[in-house]
Amino acid sequence: MPEPRDSCESLLQAMVGFNSVNSAISGKPDVERALAVYLEAQAEAMGLDTRRLPVTGKGFNLLVSHQVGGQAPWLLFESHLDTVSVEGMTVDPFEGRTVDGRMYGRGTCDTKGTGAAMLWALLRYSRQSGPNNVAILFTLDEEIGKTGVRTFVASQLPDLGWRPAGVIVGEPTRLQAVVAHNGVVRWRIRTEGVAVHSSDPSRGQSAIRMMTAVIGALEERYIARLKTEHPLTGAAQCSINLIGGGTQINIIPEHCEIHVDRRLVPGEDPDTVIPAVERILEGLRADNPELTVVQEAPDMVDSPLDPAGGKAFGALVASALKSMGLPDGQTGVGYGTDASSFSRAGIPAVVLGPGDIAQAHTADEWIELVQLRAGVDVYNNLMMSSGLLRL
Repeated sequence: MPEPRDSCESLLQAMVGFNSVNSAISGKPDVERALAVYLEAQAEAMGLDTRRLPVTGKGFNLLVSHQVGGQAPWLLFESHLDTVSVEGMTVDPFEGRTVDGRMYGRGTCDTKGTGAAMLWALLRYSRQSGPNNVAILFTLDEEIGKTGVRTFVASQLPDLGWRPAGVIVGEPTRLQAVVAHNGVVRWRIRTEGVAVHSSDPSRGQSAIRMMTAVIGALEERYIARLKTEHPLTGAAQCSINLIGGGTQINIIPEHCEIHVDRRLVPGEDPDTVIPAVERILEGLRADNPELTVVQEAPDMVDSPLDPAGGKAFGALVASALKSMGLPDGQTGVGYGTDASSFSRAGIPAVVLGPGDIAQAHTADEWIELVQLRAGVDVYNNLMMSSGLLRL
């Protein structure tokens, strides 16, 4: 068993030392497992309860908890263990070096910092006389597929014997309460042509030429006409961000594919996106019978976080922040988080954590240690809140 850490900072440094670059990026399976095992040992050394919740292969979500017993309500905290790529970083991604009050390394900000602060806050809480049962869920695969949180909500939570009154999802928000965020649908559209030698293009059909018509129609008839907005998260967006086609320079291309990213604001339904685009493609096919264009099933669908589903819990979090002299405004962001999975299941969720999203995924990712320490205080204050009894 590893030696227990003596501070939240040293715990975070140890966590950063684990390479947990998402499996879909690194090509390595179960990348979060070693870190989850380490946190399991740390939590047990703190006297906390732990439970492995298997997800894929040898990978598992880790549940760490402290119960006060009786009919006390449950408050759940969640933080993901995976990170984005370390390619191109200008600092050692796994050293966790501290310079001028900042700790540098992949995951310091997004979002091992929130996980370290949550665990340190729970250690402090376990030594107090608090009103709530509290658990921390460390999840895998947030950056790409959200497999960890989706598995938890769909098949693990129902078997726990309890349901949280609310969830604090750890992301770098500078300790401001985020109650709304956008969702996303990502999918591919492909065109199919006829390959021939480029010495006589008239005998074939270029899938790339077909795709230019598709892209033009999407830009003019779909993307330019998106007008939906939300006061906390801004305007709905859509962009075409990847394209590929052809096999070699002297062959008319028979395949071309684009990847589309559609950002939905709260109140929009992800299930309406593909049908809306399909109606545009149907018009193109009618105008050009030789056009073969197909939409693939979405690679990713993640709903927006709608603040309407958790007003009382959001107000409780805001009140706790206000009691500490921190800004109590409720805000929204354009990116997505695991919070939407909880919200879809009818569990109120607020995104809250130390660090600034501006430092996430950067070449020199860092977190201010003063923010990290404040995160411990904020999380502990929420754990001590008696307001959950009224939700």
